[in-house]
Amino acid sequence: MKNTRASSIPRRDFLATLGGLGASAFLASNRTATAAETAPAPSHRKGRLKQGVCRGVFRGIKLTDDEMCREAAKAGAHGIDLVGPDMFPALKKYGLIPTMVPGGSGIKAGINDPKLHADIDPKMRAAIKVAAEAGAPNVIVLAGDRAGFTDEQSMDNCAVFLNGIKKQAEDAGVTLCMELLNSKVNHAGYVCDHTAWGVELCKRVGSPRVKLLYDIYHMQIMEEDLIRTIQQNIAYIGHFHTAGNPGRHEFDETQEIYYPPICKAIAELNYTGYFSHEYTPTKEPLATLEKMMRICEV
Repeated sequence: MKNTRASSIPRRDFLATLGGLGASAFLASNRTATAAETAPAPSHRKGRLKQGVCRGVFRGIKLTDDEMCREAAKAGAHGIDLVGPDMFPALKKYGLIPTMVPGGSGIKAGINDPKLHADIDPKMRAAIKVAAEAGAPNVIVLAGDRAGFTDEQSMDNCAVFLNGIKKQAEDAGVTLCMELLNSKVNHAGYVCDHTAWGVELCKRVGSPRVKLLYDIYHMQIMEEDLIRTIQQNIAYIGHFHTAGNPGRHEFDETQEIYYPPICKAIAELNYTGYFSHEYTPTKEPLATLEKMMRICEV
């Protein structure tokens, strides 16, 4: 499954499609990645946060995978989120890493449904193995839809799944990141839609390799009070996503989330994970990316 255009597959559709790959496809593709030439020394964006990007920040321009990686490296990114082994050689060529690898679960069909565990488990195990071999720090996990489950039942079911797979993640040095999404605007029914729910799940699993993907855009919609929430729960946050609100566009003067103090607060917590941009630009994408990354230099 080769995606050569930045705008041809939406982020969420790509994630679900990649999650459908079996273990053999993951591992076969990764053999190509490990054969790539030694990466050049990257020139990362200055500041205390390790910034990354998602494919969506390039929407509006046609780029091959190689060109996308080149532009991400030029912008000073550490890596690209939510890409699979087909893109690993291009990442390595430009000194980037896959900062978040898809894990096989879905927003609607996630790990809160025990009937799906047998299908998701081998995909996530394959993703953990590929991530470890590629030097990728994280694999994304999605909780699933509330339909048919109470929030407590969903948490119990998610904990069962994560407890069954956490040892492999621990042994591999890969963090499973449960994503926090809003259920008000974009993902009606999604169960992991509040920080407190996600934190309680992490506590029940009790692993340093099971944390949250804290999406600032989604949590602004659901909770606001971003800085205090991040400060109180940083021990359970393994990754960040950014975007402006409303609209999930670039976080400029038209948006209500003011990122400089958020970035400063995260940096002052000695956060060592990645901070990746997941907005959809409304202006020229490369100039917008430069501006967004500059805003987050703290």
